[in-house]
Amino acid sequence: MDTKYKVKLGISIGDTNGIGPEVIVKTLADQRILNFCTPVIYASPALLNRVRKALSAEHFFYQQIDNASDMVARKVNLVTCWENEVEVNPGTPTPESGKASLDSLLAACNDLKAGLLDGLVTAPINKDNIQAENFNFPGHTEFLTSFFDAPESLMLLVSEDLRVATVTGHLPLKEVSPKLTEELLIRKMTILLESLKNDFGILKPRIAVLGLNPHAGEEGLLGTEEQEVIRPAVMHMKERGHLVFGPYPADGFFGMRQYKQVDAVLAMYHDQGLIPFKTLAFESGINYTAGLPVVRTSPDHGTAYDIAGKHIANETSFREALFLACDIIKKRQTEQMPAI
Repeated sequence: MDTKYKVKLGISIGDTNGIGPEVIVKTLADQRILNFCTPVIYASPALLNRVRKALSAEHFFYQQIDNASDMVARKVNLVTCWENEVEVNPGTPTPESGKASLDSLLAACNDLKAGLLDGLVTAPINKDNIQAENFNFPGHTEFLTSFFDAPESLMLLVSEDLRVATVTGHLPLKEVSPKLTEELLIRKMTILLESLKNDFGILKPRIAVLGLNPHAGEEGLLGTEEQEVIRPAVMHMKERGHLVFGPYPADGFFGMRQYKQVDAVLAMYHDQGLIPFKTLAFESGINYTAGLPVVRTSPDHGTAYDIAGKHIANETSFREALFLACDIIKKRQTEQMPAI
């Protein structure tokens, strides 16, 4: 691969009343970003101009283009996604801001599927006001899995020294236990192992699997999922030569910092994995969707309506998401190069 090649990266705007537009402009105001990628934002000139003016982001410039095939290298590019300008009410989710976030996401995904982009970074959406006839999903992860025809995907939270994946995603807690099966755990562990190898370059990954119940079930006293589902799945992977360990009691595992001894942790449900992850790596954490045929990353925070419009949002997580997308895309492209 040409080492001078700049990754073509689509950026969906997220909820226009959240902090997505702010962290995007703050990130791309640093012109050094253009040494790594050619960004294509899916939004509107009026929105970006409003944010640029509010932030006094004098170093943020963009090139307006009709579609991604016209992108200009070493420039921030903008594809206009809606004709009538969206009214911006920072901190207040509205049907208009939800529709704008969906229009942006669909436009970026269509260009990614068409091969005009190498990857996608998504700004945070509101999972309620984005709902529409063509978006009946609990979040980005489920939508992207369907849109790109992936049989299965995995939510993987990434920081410098911590990776946490979840077996179940945006699911009510009461539905987690019935959802867990040995087969599901094996599929999720397989995706995680393959991603650690192919996307992160770890030749022999080590995975710690958490239990579902307090004290990992205490040998059946506090729940049987560990004995009946989780441990058999772990043993299945061990028998096939994989370095998979557990199940571990979640509280003690993180309390004793055992995550430092493995390459990734597999949690059983959303909050079991995301609460410790965000406690340890909130400002720099990244949400990566493993298992897709395309590369998608996102900051690990939400719309943050409470600070939207106050111009105090920290862009570190979004910037790290952009860099991780570039790294994984280049790694995948290098691996696809024919041997000389």
